[in-house]
Amino acid sequence: QVQPVESGGGSVHAGGSLRLSCTAPGLSSMRCAVLWYRQNDGKRREWVASRTSGGGTDYADSVRDRFTVSEDKGNDTVYLQVTSLKPEDTGMYSCNVCNFWGQGTQVTVSS
Repeated sequence: QVQPVESGGGSVHAGGSLRLSCTAPGLSSMRCAVLWYRQNDGKRREWVASRTSGGGTDYADSVRDRFTVSEDKGNDTVYLQVTSLKPEDTGMYSCNVCNFWGQGTQVTVSS
């Protein structure tokens, strides 16, 4: 069983940046995608970005050119660098590893 752990969220002003982390033991050797989602109060969960099973990256149109996925295989961690943040980026950001969810990390962006 995989137990991803997210961290790195916080409160920032519009235009700010954060680096979110998704860590799971053995993640670097898993042959599955790492998916980042976010959910704001009252809204459905929205896919944001992925590290694909082939090691590539993919992004939702709403975050393309502002968010970047990277990986530190030595630390079994996938990062989501979020920049040029907007108030509409506010939400609980969670990662999904091999269909297992972490608890999420909150990102709050004020105008």
